[in-house]
Amino acid sequence: MRDVIVVGGGPVGLFLAGELALAGCSVLVLERDQELSSPLKALPLGLRSLNAGSAETFHRRGLLDAMLDASGVDAKEVGADPNAVEAPAPRDVSHFAGMGLDAAGIDAPALPLRLPSPAMEGFMTSLEAVSTLLAERAATLGVRVIRGVSVTAVAQDDDGVTATAGGRKYQGHWLVGCDGGRSAVRGLVGFDFVGTDPLFTGYVAKVTFADPEQLPFGFNLTPNGMYLRAPLGYLGMNDFDGDTFDRSRPLTREHLQAVLRRISGTDATLTGVELASTFTDRAMQVSSYKMGRVLLGGDAAHIHSPLGGPGLNLGIGDAVNLGWKLAATVHGTAREGLLDTYTDERHPVGAAVLDWSRAQVATMKPGSHAPALRKLILDLMHTPDGVTHVYRQTSGLFNRYDLGSEQPLVGRSAPDFRFTNGTRLGDLLRRGQGVLLDFTLDRVLQTAAKGWQDRVHYAAGSVHNDLGLAAVFVRPDGIVAWADHHADREAFQQAATHWLGDPQK
Repeated sequence: MRDVIVVGGGPVGLFLAGELALAGCSVLVLERDQELSSPLKALPLGLRSLNAGSAETFHRRGLLDAMLDASGVDAKEVGADPNAVEAPAPRDVSHFAGMGLDAAGIDAPALPLRLPSPAMEGFMTSLEAVSTLLAERAATLGVRVIRGVSVTAVAQDDDGVTATAGGRKYQGHWLVGCDGGRSAVRGLVGFDFVGTDPLFTGYVAKVTFADPEQLPFGFNLTPNGMYLRAPLGYLGMNDFDGDTFDRSRPLTREHLQAVLRRISGTDATLTGVELASTFTDRAMQVSSYKMGRVLLGGDAAHIHSPLGGPGLNLGIGDAVNLGWKLAATVHGTAREGLLDTYTDERHPVGAAVLDWSRAQVATMKPGSHAPALRKLILDLMHTPDGVTHVYRQTSGLFNRYDLGSEQPLVGRSAPDFRFTNGTRLGDLLRRGQGVLLDFTLDRVLQTAAKGWQDRVHYAAGSVHNDLGLAAVFVRPDGIVAWADHHADREAFQQAATHWLGDPQK
């Protein structure tokens, strides 16, 4: 029997499997697709955006350089000056409903508690690049992946979970469904899945044009919808048909051309369609991410439109939040209720992404009032407060979990503190353990940390910028669990016990 069965071998499932294996769990991944790669995962249709928060997560597990190489991105485009003491102003900001924004307008001083890091910006990649890297990591850590099997039944009791796939039964103490928007696990277990119906049918296709000069590159909002033209023959379209298109129908050149002409208002001609797929803006979320010994992550837990590329980033956030909590539960060191904090913390983040998606769709929806609404929103977004708000919402760096503390850093992603010897907090998080940073010269907390020496990495010394703090305790997922201007042993011990369990276990 495995400690954990992960259903779904996409980026979220593979990242989670790697987190669990890093923490010493035995993990089995069951994946429906026979092959890791597919045309839909490769460029151009597999184009995805990793936001700054996801880049930070990859940095903390020692994967950022490899991910940049696989994506063809120069590290200088993503990171800060290695010798910087203050965080640079953001260089990039996402769009809102296809309306671009200028990062120069961001009010950088209004962004709290930032420090320079190799991961300051998001970047473009592909599903193929992300999946390949995470599959290699999982294999290195001893994760077993079985491909070409679909899960057809899930049964659980007080002791474990049995998944039936490919005619065989697989047993584990826990099971996590990371099997996408049409999750078999979600349906088989009976998770409550609620939300809003779609307004549009979306299309992505790799095409050739007879007259490409009629279609400008980038996002193009029109009275009838939106189309996006990008290099390598990429064409995306949002057709506000109320999701009336039967997505089981073949995507013919004639249909795609008719939709393109209606949306673009041109007589553009498609000479070929190499590959095409559809999606909608249906926005739904499970009420709880956990039922008994079964949990959900990624698109299995929440679906929404891909506007702004939030799905992959939201799923990676789920995986890094769940991994250490589930591993502690497996090993018997977790306090009672720790696993419930996965839903407590991630459900509000997912709900906010769904609302962000809905707001963009409402802004894009055609109608006589749409131009006035878009102009108003565009005007607001080009104010310092507006563009800063969009950046905060889309960068993935400014979520804050409610951990019951008024200290402004607690519940947030930890700044990348850099010691004077060059070591960064991100380097210390590679083991997937908690980290206690002690900036006092007399190492006040060293003895206190020994109680959790197998779960906490203690690091003491001077840093280039301590943000006025004496000590910071960071959870394995990079979230600050405790920070103070004084090195209070008792306060640290309370926080460590709360998040990492009794030191005697």
